Amino acid sequence: MMAMAHGWHGYGPHMGFGLWGWLYPLLLLGLLVLGAYLVARALAPKREDKALEILRERYARGEIDKETFERMKRDLA
Repeated sequence: MMAMAHGWHGYGPHMGFGLWGWLYPLLLLGLLVLGAYLVARALAPKREDKALEILRERYARGEIDKETFERMKRDLA
């Protein structure tokens, strides 16, 4: 009963959540931005894979020899 008479000791709805009143929305916004970034990164095509695919195609067509293929493959790694 005593806590009710004192209005929760200053932590009523009019006081907000103190520091959390500012940090909580910023934390949620940060998590949303991070999640969007991770999803976009996962869906983006891999540039290294495309370069290696082109290199393999050139080797398969006979445009480059085995030594050149191996050297260029190492450079891509």
